[in-house]
Parts: sequence; C-alpha cells; structure tokens
Amino acid sequence: MSNSVRVCSLLLFCVLQANAQTTPQVASVKVEPSDITAQIGQSLQFKAVGLDASGRPVEAPVTMWFAAPWDVGSADATGLVRPQAPGLLRVGAKVGDKVGYARVMVQQPAVAKLEMSATRVLMMAGQHAQLSAIPRTTNGDPRTDVAVQWKSQDPSVVNVDEAGVATAVRPGETSVHAMSDTTSASITVAVVAQSQERFDVEPETTKARTGDVVHFTVSAKNGSAVNWSVEGDGATVWPDGAFVAERPGTYVVTASLGERHAVGSVVVRPREVERELEVVAHVIPDKNMPYAEEWIFGNAAYLASIGDKLWVYDISDPANPKLQDPVAVDARLINDVSVSADGKVGVMTREGSSTRKNGIVFLDTSDPLHPKVVSEYTQTVTGGVHSAFINTHYAYITDDATGSLRIIDFQDVKNPKEVARWQVNNNDIVGTTEYPLGIISSGRFLHDVFVEDGLAYLSYWRDGLVILDVGNGMKGGSPENPQLVSQLRFDYHEPYGNGWNAGAHTAYRYKNYVFVGDEVLPAEYNLAGKFRIPVQGVVHVVDVSDIAHPKQVATYAVPEAGSHNFWIEDDLLYMGYYNGGGRVLDVSGELRGDLYRQGREVARLATGDPDGFRSNLPMAWGGQPHNGLIYFNDINSGLWITRLGKPKMTGSITGEANH
Repeated sequence: MSNSVRVCSLLLFCVLQANAQTTPQVASVKVEPSDITAQIGQSLQFKAVGLDASGRPVEAPVTMWFAAPWDVGSADATGLVRPQAPGLLRVGAKVGDKVGYARVMVQQPAVAKLEMSATRVLMMAGQHAQLSAIPRTTNGDPRTDVAVQWKSQDPSVVNVDEAGVATAVRPGETSVHAMSDTTSASITVAVVAQSQERFDVEPETTKARTGDVVHFTVSAKNGSAVNWSVEGDGATVWPDGAFVAERPGTYVVTASLGERHAVGSVVVRPREVERELEVVAHVIPDKNMPYAEEWIFGNAAYLASIGDKLWVYDISDPANPKLQDPVAVDARLINDVSVSADGKVGVMTREGSSTRKNGIVFLDTSDPLHPKVVSEYTQTVTGGVHSAFINTHYAYITDDATGSLRIIDFQDVKNPKEVARWQVNNNDIVGTTEYPLGIISSGRFLHDVFVEDGLAYLSYWRDGLVILDVGNGMKGGSPENPQLVSQLRFDYHEPYGNGWNAGAHTAYRYKNYVFVGDEVLPAEYNLAGKFRIPVQGVVHVVDVSDIAHPKQVATYAVPEAGSHNFWIEDDLLYMGYYNGGGRVLDVSGELRGDLYRQGREVARLATGDPDGFRSNLPMAWGGQPHNGLIYFNDINSGLWITRLGKPKMTGSITGEANH
C-alpha cells in the first residue's frame, strides 16, 4: 500500500478499495511487434495492451511510451518509434503499474565512402607499407565493424595482401584499390629502384621515460616511405618514426628502406610521477541527496544537486568548510553551475522544472557566499538545459529539446537575450522523447561546451567533437554568428556494445590538444535512485595543431570505469572518473598512445563513503584545482578537498588516499 493511501481519508480509502475490486488488475503488458529489425529513419508504429493474470486483455490505457537507449531512438505518446542510431533499441509501454518491452535491432547504415590515409605513396622496390582506409557512413561515422578488401591494379609493380600491406615489387606506378560494401577508393603507389645510399637512424641511442615520445628519423633523402618497427613487448613506433613505451626496458627501433636497414635504441625507465593524495576535508550537505557539478572560486565552493538546491560553502579555511544558506530553485536537476571570470555573475542550468519552463538561472555572485537569483532565461530552452559555459558576457548553453547550441548575451543580466543558435545539420532524423527531467532530442544532442580564444569546442554526443569560430577570426565567426571550423566523429556503437547511451560528453582545450571524454551510461538508469549505476567511457586526446583537420593521437581509459568531467592546469589533468573515483593525470609533453598504461597517473582517490547517498560507491563527477588544492565532487558523497603530497615510494602498488 502506498504512503498516499496510508494518509488519505477514510472515504477516499473506500473509493480506492472499490476501484481495486471492479477494475481488473494488470499483470503484464504485451507490446507488438515484439522483435523486429529496422533501418535508421524508419517510422515504426507499436501497440500495447495490458493483460490480466489469465492473459486476457484489460481495458486500461497506455500511460507512457519510451525508447531506450534514448540516443538510439525516440518514441512519442502514440507509440510511434523512430530509430536514429545503430544498436539494440528497447521500446517500452506502461499500462497501470506494469511495463512491457519490444526489441528493435537497428542495423548499421551502409558505408558511403572510404577515407584513405593518403592519395599517393612513394616506395622503394622491396619495401612494404601499411595502407589505410576508414569506412564511413553518410554522416561521417566510422564503421570499425566492416572489412576492407584490397586489390592492386598491377601486382607486378605493387602487390597488396588482405590486410592492406603493400609490397613494392619493381619500379613503376600503379593504383591500389580499397573496397567496402559497394564503395571504393584508390591510392597511387609509385615505386623507385633500390638505392645503395647509406642511411642512419637518428638518434642512434637515447633515453626516455615511459610515456615520453621520441622521434626517430633517417638520413636518406630520396623521399621514400620508411618502414619502422620495434623489438620488445611494451612499446610502439608509428609510421612517422614516433616511439613511445608503456613499460621500462631497452628497445631496438629499426628503419627499413627496401632491403636495407638501420637501427637505433632507447633505454626506457619508469615515469615515476605518482604522489600521495591527502584529504584535507570532506563534506556532504545532505546525505539523502545526490550531487552534480562544482564551481570553486575565491573563498566559495558551489555544489549543484540532483535536486532543487545549490549548496554554498565558505572555504576560507579549507580544512573546515562552513555551510551557508543554499539557493533553491524550481528544478529536479541543477546539472551545471559556473561563475564569470570577474566573479560577479553565476549561471545555473535547470531540468525538471514543475512549470516545464527550465532554461537557465542567473545569479548575482558579487557576494560569493550569499548568491541571489537575479533573472532567468527560458524563452527558447523550456525543454531543459544540461550545460552552460560563460565566456565574457555570453553564456553558451545546450538545448535538450532541439540538440542545438544557444548563445545568450547577459551584458544586461536582468534582461538576458538569445543572440545565436547553431546546430549540426548532417542528421535530419531528429525525434524527441519526454522524460521526467524534460524533453530530450534523440537524433541530435549537444552535451557540453568549452570556449577559449574565440573558439567553441562542442561535445556533440554521437556527432563527436565540433569546433566553431565564435570570435577567433579564422572563419569570420562571432558569438552572434558562429562558423564551423571542423568536426571529428568517433564510433560510439562497436566499442561499447548494445544497451548503452554513449557519446562525446565533455571537451577541454589544453595547448595543442582537445581532451574529449565519452560518457557511457546504461539504456535505463536513475541518478536519484539508490542502486549502483554501471558506467563506461574513455578520454580521447585529439591533436588540433592543424585545427581544420583534428586527429586522435592518444587515449586515457581507467579499466572498468567511466569518464566524466575534468580540468587541466600546469600539465595536470584533474577529473572525476565516476566509479573510478578522483584522478590526477600527467599530460606534459607530447601525447601518443595509451596514457593509462604509460604510468602517467599521478594520484587517485576512492570517493566512496559509508554515509553517502549510495553507501561506499564512488561516483566522482569532476575535479578542479584551486589555490594549491584539488576539489573533487561526487554524486554520492558530496565534496572532497585534497592536496597532492609527497612522491610515492618506488614499488608502491596503490594510489588510494588514506582517509
């Protein structure tokens, strides 16, 4: 019996009892069609009926339709479903208090083009080279699950095997063709005669730490591609001669030009960057509430909630944070909070408002410990705003309902106004689904924004990383007129499998890299529930030295854990890695390969707490450095204030903080 029944009047209780006796009880829900295969873009009509314990239909309406994962498809209130990405889609219908499901296997879209690594290659007779072709769909998604077939137009000049390894046979020129599905592409290969010119590898010998990138070159000047290889398990050498080791040891690097070879060597020692992470203070404002974003500035720490409150702490004495009066708003999730560079204006995002007018809330933070609501903006973003980024007097915000970027000018903070809207247009299949927190777009979803030096870096979920000119000048853009610079798409289906919401979650520009974090959550989950939420997700390291052609060069992935928010300062990346706790990563120098396996982790913190919202379960949201300390926030356990201590002793096997 529900609590509402327990406290109702006797008359109402009798009415409820009478209804229970005259209305058949729904024991199960049948959804049809129950198991089908579909293509992206199809419109699928489903029907559902409640059944009693004997399997007979019950006269009761469907009160809710939904599709999960939400980024694979959408469902409207009539049961019309639209698949929008490949994977397994579960269609749910609720009748009474029961839910029934149907399965839709959404097929991968066909390969539309092959992206070749080059258009022309110069080789020397007797030499081999690995050719590369990436199959991509119409919207540019890579298809890592399909094979590429290779064929040489003239095998007597260049022979190519099933793996795309080309072997130069004799001088001449020919084309090598790559084929996948019904799509093909070609590369021209020119072969020159063997040269007797002597060449050497430079450097001949060198030393490095794990994770350091060493660039090997050869002295030959004929322009032929060099084949690089490395002896020893635990290191990689790239086609451009870049070497990096994950394990200490001695490695021999070989350069091959036809039948001639030259070698160099590297002695690699451990990176040894691990340090102790000391807990200065730990506070949980309300043990019955989960938490979201943090923002630390001056002597104030703001902690947003998966609820209706923004919690405020005085951290003038970081070892003894003092809780101030919270700011309450009409919301079920304050996902994001940030403050302008001058510390005078704050912005909170809002989802799940009872009035269905979500949008953003502006705060007067001139007195940081006593922020006041000064205005709100809801006109074009009533469906909900997930994230916001402040840059000068503009707030770059995400619109849940349309998956678009909205730019709000708050120079007059009491009268904010929208000055621009921008969205990806390579996917016209956009459906929306109403969730408890608002309306969410399934076919196009913008999750987060980072703005620096007139460039906006958009984490565009399944559309990957999008870079806009919003004042840099390279494309003539401005906050009122954003212009596309480039885009990098990732495969979000094959790496994580079926049953997950997966996409580009956050982005952060640091030096010549953009760090793009994946967020990977189950098809169905409840942040406000007490159960453990499984997660996945890696961080992609993208080289943007040629910003028109961004490329992934490295990854950071904590095994069996999921990435979330991060902050980078002075060559250290601070992040919440969800169930992996708080993490500190060395991102100094050039980055290539697997940063986790290279020993670049500096420190880690287990953020589980027995008195947390979910007892002893870490779910770290993010990390932010401030005044020599590191602030980690956790969904389950609130705010952690820490500092990096002494280097760990060689041979240490754990990075957990003692607390």
